[in-house]
Amino acid sequence: MSGRARLALCAWAATLMASCALLPLVEPATWIVQAAFLLGVQSLVGAATRRVPLARPLTVASQALVTLMMLTLVFAREQAVAGIVPGPEAFRHFADLLQQGSDDIARYAIPAPLESAGIRLMIIGGVLVIGLAVDTLAVTFRSAAPAGLPLLALYSVAAGLSDGGADWLWFLVAAAGYLMLLLAEGRDRLSQWGRVFGGAPRTPGAESGVVAPVRTGRRIGAVALGLALVVPIALPSMSGGLLDGVGTGAGAGNGSGGTISAVNPLVSLRDNLNADDDRQVLSVRSNPEAAASQYLRIVSLDDFDGTTWKPSKRSIEKVPDEFPTPLGLGADVRRAEITTRISAADWYQQDWLPMPYPPSGVDVDGKWRYEPEGMTLVGDHGQTTRGATYTVRSLDVRPTAEQLATAPEPPAALKREYTELPKSLPDIVTKTAREVTAGSSNHYEQAVKLQEYFTVTGGFQYDTQVQAGSGSQAIARFLENKQGFCVHFSFAMASMARSLGIPARVAVGFAPGTPQGDGSVSVGLKDAHAWPELYFEGVGWTRFEPTPTRGTQPEYTQTEAPGSNLPDTGRPTQSASAAPSAAPSASESCTAEQKKLEACPSESAAAALIKDDDGPKWYVLLAWAFAGLAALAIPLAPALWRMRTRAVRLGAHGRTEADAALHTLAVWLELTDTAWDFGIVPDGSQTPRKAAARIVRVGHLEPEAAASVHRVAEAVEQVLYAPRPRPVAGLAEDVRRAVAGLRGTAPRGTRLRATFAPRSTVRVVWAVSEWWSGVTARVAAARPTLRKPSGQQS
Repeated sequence: MSGRARLALCAWAATLMASCALLPLVEPATWIVQAAFLLGVQSLVGAATRRVPLARPLTVASQALVTLMMLTLVFAREQAVAGIVPGPEAFRHFADLLQQGSDDIARYAIPAPLESAGIRLMIIGGVLVIGLAVDTLAVTFRSAAPAGLPLLALYSVAAGLSDGGADWLWFLVAAAGYLMLLLAEGRDRLSQWGRVFGGAPRTPGAESGVVAPVRTGRRIGAVALGLALVVPIALPSMSGGLLDGVGTGAGAGNGSGGTISAVNPLVSLRDNLNADDDRQVLSVRSNPEAAASQYLRIVSLDDFDGTTWKPSKRSIEKVPDEFPTPLGLGADVRRAEITTRISAADWYQQDWLPMPYPPSGVDVDGKWRYEPEGMTLVGDHGQTTRGATYTVRSLDVRPTAEQLATAPEPPAALKREYTELPKSLPDIVTKTAREVTAGSSNHYEQAVKLQEYFTVTGGFQYDTQVQAGSGSQAIARFLENKQGFCVHFSFAMASMARSLGIPARVAVGFAPGTPQGDGSVSVGLKDAHAWPELYFEGVGWTRFEPTPTRGTQPEYTQTEAPGSNLPDTGRPTQSASAAPSAAPSASESCTAEQKKLEACPSESAAAALIKDDDGPKWYVLLAWAFAGLAALAIPLAPALWRMRTRAVRLGAHGRTEADAALHTLAVWLELTDTAWDFGIVPDGSQTPRKAAARIVRVGHLEPEAAASVHRVAEAVEQVLYAPRPRPVAGLAEDVRRAVAGLRGTAPRGTRLRATFAPRSTVRVVWAVSEWWSGVTARVAAARPTLRKPSGQQS
């Protein structure tokens, strides 16, 4: 197999290996077989056009055309001419598929279904585009190192979207593919150069001088790969947000797009519920009539996997000046706009911004992003609530029981998404929901009966000592034991509502706090809370309160529904009076002693994980500073090595004749290496005079620079052939003039490569190879002397 064919095969394999990082994102993974076949056709077209040979741009154009025709055949056959030639209609179809894929990415959680033609086009088309870039750089233009950039882009996109624990495996596969591509290029180049130019003697055999450098390159690649896997583990973390235990929720980039990770803010809840210290989290000032019953919502949990509720992965965007009307809210529903001023404690670091729901606008400093589905704000790249003061305009939605009772069925897509339940959900959940709501004529009556079941008639007790539990049986145990805290109540009611066909999700935030003498409301750690939100068409997402002795029950759940036999659910749980309260929570339905033990901080990450430090430690910053310097030094290492080598060679002169001879040979080596960096490959079979003439001719040197090259060559001939060579002054200056001449006539791309990726750095590989060969030879020679004679006794 020729060197270029081997390189094309390695480029195909490297692209496919990097594409494996996309496997966790889509199910099933059969798409990679189709991508591998199409990528192979693309590589074969490139190999055929290079063999003709066509000009490089024509080779790339031919591959791009064939790639487009293959995508047309697979995705737009019916809209194309003869099923393969794309026309205007086919391009419009591609645009529609890409838009569909973008919508599906925002809608589906990972892994997304492969049935979506838009997602399939984005994945397979993206792999083919990356494959074309890799093949163009590594094979067509014979430069494998820059081909790592598109491979890195492919891996980075996949790693940024994936939330699995096998990212290290995909990195290992992608890095191995890239190293294989580099080794293939190195083998091809070294097989042409051999070991002649380094001054090493030839040995019999076709590629005897190439074996050691290639073997050493493999070893260096393996060591580099191992370091890339181990060093990130050893470096200390820079994270400092309150969601660190479960990952950050910040979006990516500074633009208007991005995604928010499906983090679960329910962390270490029970320990915080039983904490003795109820520290103030937020200070809230709002309209007097709203302050006593105002909930502050952080995030909504809409993805139920049978074990827990968590937020779905959602698209995020720039914070709008005015928020849109909440989903489903009709014009006939009574509402009032409330302005709330909120100040967060200096120690309170939360990625999500607590706000009344639904917000209609927010004035906050810092880098925040907007998630439209939940109408929440999330910090971007480390932005938290720590010490923040902000103003929120929100709607106090006041639907009537009649409006909720007569609400029509929600849209099919919304109902399908928010009534989805895992197959592992115990039957007792659905059975209990139907028994409790028997005789109800609409979803509103069912919802009120579920709330009443938990707060009044079901015999449930609020107890923070109960383990939260995990797995699909946690809700079943709660329904049987009838003891738990706000997590159990909200999870159970939302699950039971979904089983009845009512769209439901769980909200996490803070229940109403304690009014203070200055008119503000103090929201403490123990006011953190979780509650269910149910969707009614014409009203939107509506709060319910199933947790006894916590928060306030909404007015619309206290009135009998028209035409139903629902009794009045009783007086709502009262919130604290306007006077400052000694109890930790705002509710008066609990005694101070109960409040100490039972106050319910939310499952929010804000309440769960608290950082009292003022930022990362000095050693963390120091470690990251060293890591940053290393990240800069590694790509600049070839340039730095050449600078150091040039300085040593041009300064290695002395007073003796021996020093002068060594200095002459050093400056000649520097001259030939510099010419090599500019693309003039040295030829060890030529005399110094012929080599100098070749450098002048190929480098298009001006007369002054050409004369300098010839002077250095004459000095070298004296050292090599004269009985008593005489020292020649000014050789270092001659080399500098020759280098300036080469730089002046070379194109910009050649100059950049000569500076940052000099070809002569291959001497490092040769030197390491020779050193290793010497070590192995010495070890092999020492082995017989270490063995004892067979008959000798110890």
